[in-house]
Amino acid sequence: QVQLIESGGGLVQAGGSLRLSCAASGRSFSRYGMAWFRQVPGKEREFVSAISWSGGQKYYADSVKGRFTISRDNAKNTFYLQMNSLKPEDTAVYYCATEETPYGLGRAGYNYWGQGTQVTVSS
Repeated sequence: QVQLIESGGGLVQAGGSLRLSCAASGRSFSRYGMAWFRQVPGKEREFVSAISWSGGQKYYADSVKGRFTISRDNAKNTFYLQMNSLKPEDTAVYYCATEETPYGLGRAGYNYWGQGTQVTVSS
């Protein structure tokens, strides 16, 4: 059974940092692009960041560019989202996802999703 499990969320003051992890199990994800999304209650899920299967291409939403960094460790079947200079508007449930088709850029066609981890940034 394929699973993505997020961790690393929590409560942090504005200006602080958190590192989210997404551990994959059930198969190797080394050939698949992956992404992070976030959702606030009552709003649509929004794209945060993506990384290609090779790790060579990375994409960020304008709202997090320069503050968040996506990375992956294929040996551990895990990928990460380092979040610095956090703002109250970053408060959301963060989800990781992986693409269905291998060798992608991490930007579309997600078929596996994690359960989410809550990030709360206080002002």
